[in-house]
Amino acid sequence: VQLQASGGGLVQPGGSLRLSCAASGFAFSRQWMYWLRQAPGKGLERVSSINTRGDFTVYADSVKDRFTISRDNAKNTLYLQMNSLKSEDTAVYYCAKDQGGLTRGQGTQVTVSS
Repeated sequence: VQLQASGGGLVQPGGSLRLSCAASGFAFSRQWMYWLRQAPGKGLERVSSINTRGDFTVYADSVKDRFTISRDNAKNTLYLQMNSLKSEDTAVYYCAKDQGGLTRGQGTQVTVSS
């Protein structure tokens, strides 16, 4: 299983970023997928979930109405569109194929700061 997140960076409050996660080594289209994040000094937080077809999604209250999860099963790729970013969104973001993030691969740093 390989999961490689990308697309992070430094953005000002109120800005947007789109994260991508390239998946390989398993049947991506048959797995629910998850985005998780870990802020400095804090535990792992599940941010969003998406079903296999991409027509059912779940969000943490902290990101609801600001983040959008999506997937392209033909490209084995998971996405997270992040809008109206806040300083508290600063974290390393990971994708995983399990809710607990045990399968998470290399994350991508998102820093929201002016």
